[in-house]
Amino acid sequence: MSDRHMLHRQLREAGLRVTAPRLAVLEILHEHPHSTADFVAAGVRESLGAVSTQTVYDVLRACTARGLLRRIEPAGSPVRYETRTADNHHHLICRACGEIIDIDCVVGEAPCLAPDRDHGYRVDEAELIFWGMCPSCQVAESVPIL
Repeated sequence: MSDRHMLHRQLREAGLRVTAPRLAVLEILHEHPHSTADFVAAGVRESLGAVSTQTVYDVLRACTARGLLRRIEPAGSPVRYETRTADNHHHLICRACGEIIDIDCVVGEAPCLAPDRDHGYRVDEAELIFWGMCPSCQVAESVPIL
């Protein structure tokens, strides 16, 4: 099954009409996970021509609400979107270059962390972000500037 056919099916199963902007957004995020709305909007316009930023935001909101996209909000960074939604995974982010990598949860099921007190809430998700320096930035940091 082609990626495009799979995206058509995902949209229909989520109860959303298949439209060119929705397909373009999902294709871009499939190829470029952890992208910002601005990056997605630029890619949609490159692919389809004149598409408003508001249309892209509407698609991102609708697809997130229907579980086709996941929205992540790393501290100090714009909101990012990804298509990997059907599992419990976390993120590793480089403090220097901002690269974001998916990492699997060792516990598996959500939530993999529990608060010291739930205050009566039924906790169903915990977001975990690991911060550090990627291998490339570590090498760059250790190279003396002449």
